[in-house]
Amino acid sequence: MLDVFRDEPLGPDSPFWTHPKVTVTPHVAGLSLPSTGADIVLENIRRYEAGEDMLNLVDPAAGY
Repeated sequence: MLDVFRDEPLGPDSPFWTHPKVTVTPHVAGLSLPSTGADIVLENIRRYEAGEDMLNLVDPAAGY
């Protein structure tokens, strides 16, 4: 399992994508604890309702 690379996002031509002994995860391989995860969810709800940018957004255009 690989989650972090020297160059990010991992390029589409990287051999890691097709290596039979490698699984690439989307940089979210860590566990989330309800006690800390809930704080971020609540903060993002507050930001959304206030018309503010939310935290930890995924950017598909960046490759992740």
